[in-house]
Amino acid sequence: MFLNIWTCSIICLLVAATIIGGVILLLLLLRVYIYLSTGVCKSKVSMKGKTVLITGCTSGIGRETARNLVKRGARLIMACRNVEAANKLKDELIKESDNQEIVVHKLDLSSLESVRDFVKQVNNEEKRLDVLIHNAGTAETFSKKISIDGIEMTMATNHYGPFLLTHLLIDLLKRSAPSRIVVVASSLYRLANLNLDNINPTMTFPAYLYYVSKYANIMFTLELARRLEGTGVTANCLHPGMIDSGIWRNVPAPLSWGLQVIVKSFFKTPEQGAQTSIQLAVSEHLKNTTGKYFSDCQESSLSSGVSDAAKCKKFWELSENIVKLQSTDPKI
Repeated sequence: MFLNIWTCSIICLLVAATIIGGVILLLLLLRVYIYLSTGVCKSKVSMKGKTVLITGCTSGIGRETARNLVKRGARLIMACRNVEAANKLKDELIKESDNQEIVVHKLDLSSLESVRDFVKQVNNEEKRLDVLIHNAGTAETFSKKISIDGIEMTMATNHYGPFLLTHLLIDLLKRSAPSRIVVVASSLYRLANLNLDNINPTMTFPAYLYYVSKYANIMFTLELARRLEGTGVTANCLHPGMIDSGIWRNVPAPLSWGLQVIVKSFFKTPEQGAQTSIQLAVSEHLKNTTGKYFSDCQESSLSSGVSDAAKCKKFWELSENIVKLQSTDPKI
């Protein structure tokens, strides 16, 4: 009897050990796959003499993108809502790179007034703008928020703010041509759709609107590229991958507990996630490429819905009304 119990215990332990070992091996293989499949920007081009403006660069992939560009010698304009954090990062980047050409300006993309104030300062102080990187983004899970302009907060920050910012900076970009606009989107757009009859979805579930805003980012980029043909200004968007970054900080407990295990186990590091942004900003091979979507430093395909030219055009026209473009504003 005792022998049978002992034998069963040994068998159970062996089975458990096999299962645990199999899970650990699977996790290791997945990590290796993520590492091997992650795109890497191999361009060594110098950015000395060029000016780059990046939004939302105090953390995540924006921080790593900024770090890389500063080390390449670029003059960097850090457009950030948290000026204190931005100035702290500025000091770190100067110390790391010995590049003093870094300036910090306050920009709250959820406020149309803040966007206009920011651009007025940039246009007064800067002689050129070679690269504009729309990196900033926000995501809410359950909390419905409305911007000071009456726009749903996720859409205001992720689409309408960048839309107005691009319009107001376009003349500077054109004078600096060849120049580039890089938009950080996401393949998560495939989980959503954009309702042209409700482009200010204040009553929609906030977590879903992050995906909608990424859908909007891509439509904006495609129409932007079409409108900028022949100007010397290119526009491309990208999927950075699933990143271990601050974008997930708004997920409440207990959902955040399981999510953190997944994030730490399978998501890319911010440095890995920044590679495609860097590639689109610096690569000489892509200087004439426009209206494309990239992932892991390679051109990728889009769904037929998000790339519908008529829908992109209509959304653009509706967005002009939302951001209250004025007759004196630059037109694209």
